[in-house]
Amino acid sequence: MAKRTEADLLGKMELEEDLYYGIHTMRALDNFQISNNKVSEYPVFIHALILTKKACAITNGDIEAITRDKAMMIIKACDHILDHLDEFVEHFPTDVFQGGAGTSVNMNANEVICNVALEMHGFKKGDYHVLHPNDHVNKCQSTNDAYPTAFRIAIHDSMNHLISVITHLTAVLDRKAQAFANVLK
Repeated sequence: MAKRTEADLLGKMELEEDLYYGIHTMRALDNFQISNNKVSEYPVFIHALILTKKACAITNGDIEAITRDKAMMIIKACDHILDHLDEFVEHFPTDVFQGGAGTSVNMNANEVICNVALEMHGFKKGDYHVLHPNDHVNKCQSTNDAYPTAFRIAIHDSMNHLISVITHLTAVLDRKAQAFANVLK
């Protein structure tokens, strides 16, 4: 299988070419294998985190913290991931219990978004001189803000879904109660 090499302050690492995540995620996988639960098991959270990153890219483009071209690359990648989430969940392999306050999960999302954006625009995964996971996708963000924001959005979406299901169940039970109202109990 084809490989690509990425580097960080700790050195270089080879990754399989088909992976959308990068070196930071690989280091998290090596260092934080705490439970058997992966972020990929919670697509509602991944969806919320990608929405959060998209909102940040829109704002960063508007205030010119990054160029409009880079902002649009990130926004389009986020839209693509959101539209094809089932295809991308496997690229969120970090443990739900990991070091820090969500840093590895946040960087995992930055790397996936960045590499999807690069690929969508004709570049190779890991061509971070064009678009960088931290310098561009994560621009003006703190994990301590992005992670809890995504978590709250995921809870909100989950609660809306639960309310919808409970409302439907209530209606079904009401119909059954009316249908059996004349049955002696």
